[in-house]
Amino acid sequence: MKIRFGIVGCGFLGNIVANAWKDGFLEDYELVGVTSRSQESRDKTAAETGCRSCRDLAELLSLEPEYIVEAASVEAVRDMACTVLEHGVSLVLLSIGAFADAAFYGQVRDAARRGCAKVHLANGAIGGFDVLQTITLMAQAGKLDETAGIETHTGARGFRNTPVWAEHLLTDTEKTTVFTGSAKEAIATFPRRVNVAVATSLATTGPDITQVTMHSVPGWTGDDHCITAEIDGVKATVDICSSTSAIAGWSAVALLRNLASPVCFY
Repeated sequence: MKIRFGIVGCGFLGNIVANAWKDGFLEDYELVGVTSRSQESRDKTAAETGCRSCRDLAELLSLEPEYIVEAASVEAVRDMACTVLEHGVSLVLLSIGAFADAAFYGQVRDAARRGCAKVHLANGAIGGFDVLQTITLMAQAGKLDETAGIETHTGARGFRNTPVWAEHLLTDTEKTTVFTGSAKEAIATFPRRVNVAVATSLATTGPDITQVTMHSVPGWTGDDHCITAEIDGVKATVDICSSTSAIAGWSAVALLRNLASPVCFY
């Protein structure tokens, strides 16, 4: 019996998941439907994979999926998460930035409990959450102080249409630090760019405490994320450098494979 799943968001990341299923990387699953804000994009993805193009979330839920993969936006998570979970459908989320809002995080947690469903956070462009969570657990058990943070280097053009943008970033000869603050402050400043910072904060000290530093680097392609978590006697450093955002979509595929496998890596 195949595990039924659907996809919300038929852009670049959503199509990575859809095509991975079509190409046999999710052999334990059946893709029952997709939905997206754009009818053209959802119709195209549905036609290429042989599933239903759903006009909205309600139609997708009517197909009785066991999982829904969100590959849309922070706004989409806010709009759909509680509804999906209260239907007893588990979520695989890529737009983790939605959880910078502690109140919303609590609402989603409560909805998951009411629906006997779960929220699975895809690691996106970073990894190492297992060791980060272990250090945090050690800190809590031993009542130890913990420091955690993420330092990101990104090409200057990646900051266009954000509050920190300035033309000189394109001509600077050295990296420029454009943001320093908490993960919660980062998501308020860069609502579409800091899923990795919020994910790090959820695995460690929380959005209000986890520190985020962002650098603009002329000519840089992709992103470099260096995460640290430290308590007395233990320090973990995770450094992920990627020139493509495809790694985020494939992290959702890897998560789905783990959920269906009798042997899982976490």
